[in-house]
Amino acid sequence: MRKVPVVVLWAVAFAFVESAVVEYLRGLYYPMERGGFRFPILTVDQLQAMGEWHVRRLVIELGREFCTLVMLACVGLCAANNRRQAWAHFMIAFGVWDIFYYVWLKVFLDWPSGFTTWDLLFLVPVPWVSPVLAPVIISVVLIASGLIVLAYEDAGRPLKTGWGHWGALTSGGMMVIGSFCWDFQNVANGGLPAPFNWTLFGVGLMVGIGTFASIIVRQGRG
Repeated sequence: MRKVPVVVLWAVAFAFVESAVVEYLRGLYYPMERGGFRFPILTVDQLQAMGEWHVRRLVIELGREFCTLVMLACVGLCAANNRRQAWAHFMIAFGVWDIFYYVWLKVFLDWPSGFTTWDLLFLVPVPWVSPVLAPVIISVVLIASGLIVLAYEDAGRPLKTGWGHWGALTSGGMMVIGSFCWDFQNVANGGLPAPFNWTLFGVGLMVGIGTFASIIVRQGRG
């Protein structure tokens, strides 16, 4: 637990950097004088029509998003003594980073207007879109889960997981990701987002939370 404050501080600072980059990109492609960021998003064909540099900038953006995940994973590894702690610190870093990403964008651009505002979450490997509330919920769950894992580590009673647990957690995670990517073809082709698949999101979230809860219950019985 002693490294959590440093991880949190890093995540808040990294969120500032990430938000600053997004502010620059939105200034280029979705300037405030034209209403700011909104759907439909620019398509690859539109970027190609604008010129080669704009397509190259899209490739750079894809690389930046991938490297963001690498950096979050690396801070988890640097703060940890074992794989469980690495996962825990990664979850905390990811959750804090994601929440403060929106906090900083609110400071910079007065965006989002609320939790129901639609956002373009990722572009890798396809566009992920959802209301802001969905990733914030996931971030809160990740932070809480990471702190619980570390609490058990500090108590000398590390949580034990089997392949079945990891399979269920992975399945739940894929359902959540599927809800974000549900409408990717329409969005990528310049359409407005369809109603968010809250059912798939909720089922995936409950599978993940339920599996984690079962790990804790099993630990208590051990």
